[in-house]
Amino acid sequence: MKVVCVDGLLFPHARQVVRIHRKRRSLGAKKWQSETVYAVTDLPAHQAFPAEIASWARGHWIIENTVHWTKDVIFAEDVSQVRRHHTPAVMSALRDLTRTALDRAGWTNSASDRRAHTRPDTALSLHGIP
Repeated sequence: MKVVCVDGLLFPHARQVVRIHRKRRSLGAKKWQSETVYAVTDLPAHQAFPAEIASWARGHWIIENTVHWTKDVIFAEDVSQVRRHHTPAVMSALRDLTRTALDRAGWTNSASDRRAHTRPDTALSLHGIP
């Protein structure tokens, strides 16, 4: 990662530009893929040190790899056919509620916890309802 202070960039209020070069490999793949991404922040160098910016970038991937992956893969949110009115947002909130309830109950494997709580009586037990 490289962080550079800038002035006069075409982004209003831009103070620092970040270049992140990362390598990744898909599960089961042998080849590594290389990717370079850029970010812009309005925080000056005395408010956001390079180590902090790196921490924020890694923190983004923690969310992506836990919350978003769980919703996309375990709860199949991306293939949902729900498209009318506010229903997609409501269903997303219900998925978040379910994921949070399972997490707080101590379940660590999202796929198995979801399968273990498909019946109403087991799902209600997560919330302390006998």
